[in-house]
Amino acid sequence: MPATTHCRICGGTVREFIDFGRQPLSDAFVDPDRGGEQEFFYRLATGVCQSCRMVQLMEEVPRERMFHESYPYLSSGSSYMRAHFEGVAKHFLTTELTGEDPFIVELGCNDGVMLKAVADAGVRHLGVEPSGGVADLAAEKGIRVRKDFFEQATAADVKRTEGPADVIYAANTLCHIPYMDSILNGVTELLKPGGVFVFEDPYLGDIVDLTSFDQIYDEHFFLFAAQSVQAMAERHGLELVDVERIGVHGGEVRYTLARQGARTPSAAVAELLAEEEARDLAGLATLERFADNVRKIRDDLVSLLTRLRAEGKRVAAYGATAKSATVTNFCGLGPELVPFVCDTTPAKQNRLSPGTHIPVRAPEAFSSPYPDYALLFAWNHADEIMAKEQAFKEAGGRWILYVPEVRIV
Repeated sequence: MPATTHCRICGGTVREFIDFGRQPLSDAFVDPDRGGEQEFFYRLATGVCQSCRMVQLMEEVPRERMFHESYPYLSSGSSYMRAHFEGVAKHFLTTELTGEDPFIVELGCNDGVMLKAVADAGVRHLGVEPSGGVADLAAEKGIRVRKDFFEQATAADVKRTEGPADVIYAANTLCHIPYMDSILNGVTELLKPGGVFVFEDPYLGDIVDLTSFDQIYDEHFFLFAAQSVQAMAERHGLELVDVERIGVHGGEVRYTLARQGARTPSAAVAELLAEEEARDLAGLATLERFADNVRKIRDDLVSLLTRLRAEGKRVAAYGATAKSATVTNFCGLGPELVPFVCDTTPAKQNRLSPGTHIPVRAPEAFSSPYPDYALLFAWNHADEIMAKEQAFKEAGGRWILYVPEVRIV
């Protein structure tokens, strides 16, 4: 019988369908001199609510442990993502932010890559970002930032000082937040009567289709689908009025919520809801099949890396991503199978990966000399990375991918 807990959205019964075991914080890279002596571990398991169909973690990690002054992820680290967020800003500037003195609030603005384009257009804005280091980077770009977690009290204070918002936006942020009642109460407090709340996050349908199990880690508390977002919105007087499939981060959906009755839902909403119902996307049987596929990937990846080591091949990893913590710890991949991982983020370099303690090196180490094989943790940026690393391929190097199955390219 699967383990159960109570749903963080509706209070229903959540039934577990996969357990990744003991996991570290995904972005807590370790100082080699301290050897992980103070690492925090928790049980990473995922379940689905039998009432509202929300897929969610079985256990919550305290938010202060994940989002703090030294949080290392930068939204602007990828040229592809910079272009994506600049496109989001242009969309809002030509649609929702065209009235008199428009105002946009971004939850989790990170280093301000989206709001920079809004600020350059002279539009009033505010980023709400709890991770102080990245908030400072945004402020250095001339972006107005409040260092805080967004919740109902925050929203009320922003409304008092700034007035209501035409747009509230969040990218790869809402799924991080277990206390959704306070978030959505804050949205309804801050949003103008005709305004929109737009958020984009990894899509459950793509995660199941691609078996992209590394999308499940401490920072991704919820895995959204149209069905569960619709149910969540209705509990707070909001309505799902549009959905858009987007290709970033291995497959996401951009959801648009408005006050109930304020806007006519697009045909795309009914189409995606019908598709999810037809495939029983959040059904326990569907998700248990997903879990079986995950375990096969684990076994295949460990088998491949073990064989390559026996053959004397040099293997390195590429991209010390947050989601790679799930892969390395679930699969038991340490320095004996993956001697090092290269990453462009200075805050991660010369440290050790969470839990399994793979050394993180600067990008220059990748070509000094090139390995025989590169395990691509940043698979969601595969096209961008492979185009950048043509010399690796020309030198005879091969990429190892594990989504949607283990293969060499």
